[in-house]
Amino acid sequence: MRADGGGVQLKKVASFWMIRHPHPSSPPSSAVPLRFVAGPSGPPAAVAMAEAAVVLQKKRALRSQIRRELKVFSPAQREQEDVAIQNLVLNSPWFKSSKGLCAYISCEALREVDTSKIVAEVLKNSDAEHGLQVKKKLYVPRVEDKNSHMRMLRISKIEDLVANSMDILEPSPVDADQNECEDVMLATQPIDLFLLPGLAFDRHGRRLGRGGGYYDVFLQKYEELANQQKWKQPLRVALAYPVQIVDGDLIPMTVTDVPVDAVVSADGVIPISPAALERILKIIILEI
Repeated sequence: MRADGGGVQLKKVASFWMIRHPHPSSPPSSAVPLRFVAGPSGPPAAVAMAEAAVVLQKKRALRSQIRRELKVFSPAQREQEDVAIQNLVLNSPWFKSSKGLCAYISCEALREVDTSKIVAEVLKNSDAEHGLQVKKKLYVPRVEDKNSHMRMLRISKIEDLVANSMDILEPSPVDADQNECEDVMLATQPIDLFLLPGLAFDRHGRRLGRGGGYYDVFLQKYEELANQQKWKQPLRVALAYPVQIVDGDLIPMTVTDVPVDAVVSADGVIPISPAALERILKIIILEI
């Protein structure tokens, strides 16, 4: 590490990465388990049900609020932020070094942060001569039923995607060449990165989805698989507009809700978990 100007470089890089976590060594709990304690209001089961109902009500209210704010969010501003967010991801070392990733296919009707440029870049060039440092495998979601069952299937070209009943693009079980698409849960190699959608996020890593539980269930299953295979856990990175990043403890969570490691907005990357902080601190050291 250079002694000359090191402090200036560190301040510059840290500012770019938006390291705002107040206590990186001991981040706050991202899940708030429901209490199963009997009280004057009734037996444990009744208390648990009442608390679950309160959490559900709070989630519904916050979803409605964020949907309203997204609805009035300027399309021109959204387009600018889509470009900025995707460029941040594409230019980040943690993306460039990834060999396998799961990414969502953005839906305009849902006002999700656009991922079309990221997906196109991965599919267009799979070697270093086009800018990506390593060849990548890309897996994207396919909803199988209404019971939170979702698979991540590998695609190699845009033509592997088809519109489902809700007009959302997802992979067919077989690709455009009629070959069976590889399921990431059956892959022999781990993935390094999840790019995740959602309705709301905070700086503690809490994520509020759309209520189906698809990503929470899938992320839990993949975490179990990685543990069984003794693989390193992938980095869970959410993409968000400013109106989707909320302050305080507005996002209620239970033990079944899976937090994210970092949030990317047009302003930069917000590292949250120790894993994200470790990777970004390595980047800072390399930049100095």
